[in-house]
Amino acid sequence: MADAPVLETDRLILRPHRVEDFPACRLLWGDPAVVRHIGGQVQDAQAVWFRMLRYAGMWSLLGYGMWALEDRTTGAFLGEAGLLSSARGLPELEGVPEAGWVLAPAAWGGGFAVEAMQAVLHWADHHLGSPVVRCIIEPDNASSVAVAGKLGFTYLAERVLGTHPIRLFERARGI
Repeated sequence: MADAPVLETDRLILRPHRVEDFPACRLLWGDPAVVRHIGGQVQDAQAVWFRMLRYAGMWSLLGYGMWALEDRTTGAFLGEAGLLSSARGLPELEGVPEAGWVLAPAAWGGGFAVEAMQAVLHWADHHLGSPVVRCIIEPDNASSVAVAGKLGFTYLAERVLGTHPIRLFERARGI
């Protein structure tokens, strides 16, 4: 598969990233509030550009990846959600799709993460052979822990990634 399929929900269009998304992605990943629980470091233009290229590469090489989230009504870029493979060095993530979501602050608290990831996980259940999907969340990120719970993820283990404690969660296929 060379590109992400387009998925639609009541309020969102999940679509492949486009070059035109670069300014919005820079704002997203350059916002300290956004990255507070995702490594804690804002990303410069080059890091964001390489991130977008990795997204395209995952689709090309793995048949899954991240989607850009677009508001169906306004066309606004709201964030990103999907599945990734990041070679983090955690045995629990080897060979298993890792779920991830990140939203712009304007989209926080509106249920967009759950809505987007429900579409992603439904797609994964029907297109990937993996019996599970896992995700990692920093322990003090209560919002993402709540999202994971609403999506059927359950606690698996506590680990350290770099110097950050993280929690691993798992969702069985078809939940």
